[in-house]
Amino acid sequence: MLREERMAGLAKGLSILEAFGTAGQKLTISDVARATDLSRATAKRCLSTLTELGYARFDGKFYSPAPRVLRLGAIYAASVDLPQLATPYLDTLRDTVDESTSLAVLLQNETFFIARSEGRHLISSGVRVGASTPLHVSATGQVLLAGMSEEHLVSYLESANLTQRTKYTVGSVEELTQKLAQIRIDGYAICIEEMEIGLSSIASPVRDANGEVVAAMSVSTSTVRTPAEAMKERFAPALRRQSELLGRQL
Repeated sequence: MLREERMAGLAKGLSILEAFGTAGQKLTISDVARATDLSRATAKRCLSTLTELGYARFDGKFYSPAPRVLRLGAIYAASVDLPQLATPYLDTLRDTVDESTSLAVLLQNETFFIARSEGRHLISSGVRVGASTPLHVSATGQVLLAGMSEEHLVSYLESANLTQRTKYTVGSVEELTQKLAQIRIDGYAICIEEMEIGLSSIASPVRDANGEVVAAMSVSTSTVRTPAEAMKERFAPALRRQSELLGRQL
């Protein structure tokens, strides 16, 4: 295949992936053709290729984006730009609440920490730049789950291994689903010793210009030092403010 043909095929595939964000999450071949100005035959070939590669799913009538598409967003979010953009907001939040703050993105169905601002209180935990944790065990992970599309969340829950990190870790799909619904209502997630005994965290979503959740900003603290109610009253307003300010830069 000639280079020009390969590049044209790539451009068509990318335009179809973008169509899922503008024309709808479930599209027929005709829908895709109209949204991208491609012929039905070309749209069908591209959709078949995307399905084979794991970027789309087909239920016999509709095509929809598959969870692998999230990896493309995570690659962008984990690039150098987002940590650099986030640093001043994490620092401001740290100074406001006097606790360590972090930013995490979704990477291969895990929480991946890409930026952190250390507070003066040392907390023994796996929360550090470059670390990854299961989504269900942390406030950041639960915020990222709550921000998934329905299709992506269903796919995740179908194969999720909800391993208990502590006796307080969410242990069932039903419990996790209920908690995610509450997170969407509250606009933040709180985890008390779900990832590690003695560690509490609160997180809120960072949304881009399209309203999509691209990251989660969080505050970590000692369970003894900061009860859950204090986290809601002291941390939540400042956390949501800095998350929103960062989102305006995206």
